[in-house]
Amino acid sequence: FRMPERYINHFIDAGFDFLSIGNNHLRDFGEDGVRSTLDILEASGIAYAGLRHRCETAIVEKDGVRYGFAAFAPFIDMCDIHDLELVDELVGKLRNDDKCDLVIVTHHGGAEGSGAYRVPRAREYFGGVYRGNVYEFSHRCIDAGADFVFGHGPHVVRGMELYKGKLIAYSLGNFCTPYMVNIKGRNGYAPILIVNLNVEGEFMGGRVISARQTTRTGPKRDAEKIVVKELQNLSAMDFPDSPLRIDDDGNLYVAD
Repeated sequence: FRMPERYINHFIDAGFDFLSIGNNHLRDFGEDGVRSTLDILEASGIAYAGLRHRCETAIVEKDGVRYGFAAFAPFIDMCDIHDLELVDELVGKLRNDDKCDLVIVTHHGGAEGSGAYRVPRAREYFGGVYRGNVYEFSHRCIDAGADFVFGHGPHVVRGMELYKGKLIAYSLGNFCTPYMVNIKGRNGYAPILIVNLNVEGEFMGGRVISARQTTRTGPKRDAEKIVVKELQNLSAMDFPDSPLRIDDDGNLYVAD
């Protein structure tokens, strides 16, 4: 789970402004690997966050809008997804001290695998490790002042909800993992989520672009929109009281 340092150019060419480094593989190659990652991102101009006491938050200013980012994970040296007081602290700092217009939180949490597609509203474990209660965590982020929360880590897509008018996407699954990762069935669902917010952080709609992965290829558009159907079903099952709706073309809107 590594890539050549020169691959940073692909992220630059794709237009990334921010990357989360809060995950369970950042330390696979020890401190040398961590340091290399931070140095390359710093030189690239791409903002990053996720390490406790080293890079807990990031700010990106673009087109007159000040975006604040925080990233959490349940692993050593990360901003701890279990620490809800830290959530309050970091989100509050971005909102109040750093005067960010929009605050966005990402998390790497929850169970993993093809059976982990539901949001249980309870503690989740994988390999005997407590991987957080992503439902409680995500709601705490919104309560603390975040405008949008999205997750990854389960390796499958999970449902979405609107909580207090703010969008939570509990897992966006795998996107470009053609090697060394299971992408059979729902593990190969690779959506792109577009979210529209106004400068007050209010949800203004969005869109899911349905894509899937096959072995040894990156994501390809899915004409059958299977991933959209998956998100429709999971969102309705897990969050029946949420006013979020997803139409058959993948458009997100608020029910009347």
